[in-house]
Amino acid sequence: MNRVRMTSVLAAVTLSLAACGSPQAATGGGSGPLEVGIVYSQSGPLATYGAQYAEGFKAGLAHATGGTGRIGDRAVEVTWVDDAGDPVKAVSAAKDLIGKGYRVLGGSTSSGVALQVAPLAAENRVLFVSGPAATDGLTGLNRYTFRSGRQSYQDVLTARTFLGDGKKVLVFAPDSAFGKSNVDAVTAVLGGAGATVTDIAVPANVTDFTPFASQIKAAAPDLVFVAWAGATAGAMWQALDQQGVLASTKVVTGLDIRASWAGFGAGGTKLNLLAHYFDGAADNAAYQALKAAVPGGRTDLFHPDGFVAAQMIVHALQSSPDDVDKMVTALEGYGFDSVKGRLTVRAEDHALLQPMFQAKLTGADAVTATGTVSADDAAPPAAAMKG
Repeated sequence: MNRVRMTSVLAAVTLSLAACGSPQAATGGGSGPLEVGIVYSQSGPLATYGAQYAEGFKAGLAHATGGTGRIGDRAVEVTWVDDAGDPVKAVSAAKDLIGKGYRVLGGSTSSGVALQVAPLAAENRVLFVSGPAATDGLTGLNRYTFRSGRQSYQDVLTARTFLGDGKKVLVFAPDSAFGKSNVDAVTAVLGGAGATVTDIAVPANVTDFTPFASQIKAAAPDLVFVAWAGATAGAMWQALDQQGVLASTKVVTGLDIRASWAGFGAGGTKLNLLAHYFDGAADNAAYQALKAAVPGGRTDLFHPDGFVAAQMIVHALQSSPDDVDKMVTALEGYGFDSVKGRLTVRAEDHALLQPMFQAKLTGADAVTATGTVSADDAAPPAAAMKG
């Protein structure tokens, strides 16, 4: 396990083997360093997301501590652990950190990981600030669990803003749990607003999307919500463009990391994009601090999630460095300015209320904002706190 001690933004990164010790030793007995454990995808299928989160966290920690990496006279020391996107590895790492006395955990690039780590927070009364994991299931899961990114419901609420007066919505998604979850969310949000929602579920082994594109065009929906991921995305978008779907109706999908944009192909500029974040979506002091810290100065989709996590953790530690229940209370209702704008932790269920964005591709590597959805308009329904 590598331990990265960030005693200041100018300090050199020091790698050492993490030593086993008692909770008293790990936390310094109330006077030593403040230990934070980050369990995230350093490797595995979501490693790119994890790298952005980590860069954002380091920038956010520097920003929130005024460049010192300290809270009062105590250094914030961050231990980074790779879960490779595997819930079993993540749980093992979280248990190890908790056993060494860590009171604050973050990370969870994957939703599957976050849902397994979060119960440990409640069982052991440690603060857990999840990262890019978008599952709605984290909201209200327990009082010790928070999130630093958006959740899927906020994506769908952003999609609703594209519908206008339309009433016919078609969800185009793979025939999988991922696809079904998107169908259910769109049905709840857009169907609940009076739209008629249908769907086309595409078998996972399909490589020829022409027949499905023809089905979409024949259905003549007012809006097509596309939920897709994976190696066949390029072929899927090409078929939708060639069959005239992108030109004949409003097609809405989510904007992923910059490296994926080329996969939209020639029809990418015809798409209506809902966006959690993209470089330049907002401009403020936090964005400028992040931009200055990110290699090349080009921020991406999950940089803000790391930045926000650091801001939340610093605020929690400032409120009470050694009392987790007081940290939780301090975060509930906490409002602060971050990369995307003004964010608020909803007290009753810990949803992170935040603005979302509408966007258009203007080239293979260029995107522009076409609108902002306010934090109130993108707010998911309140969930009952479970534990």
